[in-house]
Amino acid sequence: MKKWFVFLLLLAAGGAGYWYWHKHPGFHPAADASDRPTTAVAQTRNISWSVNAAGEIAPAEQVSVRPEINSLIDRLPVDVGDHVRKSDILFSLYDKDLQQQRAQNLTDIEKAKIDLDKAQRDLNRARQLLADKLISQELFDDTKTTYELAKNALDRAQKDLAVTDEHLTKTVVRAPYDCTVLTRPVSVGQAVSGASGFNSGTEVLTIADLNNMIINAQVNQADVPRLKPNEIVEVTVEAVPGLCVTGAVERITPQATIKNNIKGYPVRIALKNVDPRVKPGMTANVKIPVAKAENVTAVPLAAVFTEKNPETGQMERFVYVQQDECFEKRNVKVGVADYFFAEIQDGLKEGEVVALELPDDKSKVQSPPSSAKATADKKSKADAKSRMGG
Repeated sequence: MKKWFVFLLLLAAGGAGYWYWHKHPGFHPAADASDRPTTAVAQTRNISWSVNAAGEIAPAEQVSVRPEINSLIDRLPVDVGDHVRKSDILFSLYDKDLQQQRAQNLTDIEKAKIDLDKAQRDLNRARQLLADKLISQELFDDTKTTYELAKNALDRAQKDLAVTDEHLTKTVVRAPYDCTVLTRPVSVGQAVSGASGFNSGTEVLTIADLNNMIINAQVNQADVPRLKPNEIVEVTVEAVPGLCVTGAVERITPQATIKNNIKGYPVRIALKNVDPRVKPGMTANVKIPVAKAENVTAVPLAAVFTEKNPETGQMERFVYVQQDECFEKRNVKVGVADYFFAEIQDGLKEGEVVALELPDDKSKVQSPPSSAKATADKKSKADAKSRMGG
């Protein structure tokens, strides 16, 4: 019972404190007080600017394997994921009909040779009879025509055999290079059409060289002018945590495309030393360095302000340099900048303190002589000199 009493007492005290906290705003802690720094010191550091892009990993060489002739799949020794060496068999086609056709072609050639030999003998005999004037010219011409037709028949039979032999060589399809089977949409016994037929033939396999991979990335049009071929890039793969590989910018497409309602340029990046865990279709994040400055004076980006000069109409960059209790507004020349710091090439020295926000009290801002005032001073001095000379 005593424990319950203590618990109720603490609960009541907490409720009273909450009510008093809401009724007396002055009792609140300084909620508006911020620990955010308002100044920073110009320091020497390294700055690098890079372009980030996302892309999809794909094989550099990917082939859709299709037969060149119409037939049936006779052998299909490979399956999805198999590694195949160059010149190994990918699949073979049923060739019994072609073998029978070849046998018929050989028979036709033998017959054509016999017919040609007979026509040759008849022509030789007719030529001798024509010389002895025992036959007419017309009969000799007919015999010669028969000989020419026999010769053409033999030539045609030999060409038919060559076509059949060529088709037979196409019944066995071999790997053009060391590759991996990506897809296999058909099975043994399925009828397939040749590449010269309907719809460019039936796809039997898709193969690719997974030792040579590329990234097809889309780079924003504002960043493309900073890129150049052969630039070494840093690549991270989302599907393989902790993996960081390198690549090289291989090609920048000259024609812009629109992707996700953003205009950009496709960039092809070749991966180096491909990790076996990297697979086609994975998403890659690419970091492309475009500018770098080492051991330079730099300040946070928040310390650099920009405004338009009303006299020249040009944009100027400046910082507020702390001078005791005041700030001096000073023009600076900015070089390389990243997402956090900017290089100051002129107008600021290492160790000087700059403001990270606009000073609230404008009376504490000391502006250097403006160009207009300097021009006016020069003009007044020139006028005075002219009067003295007059």
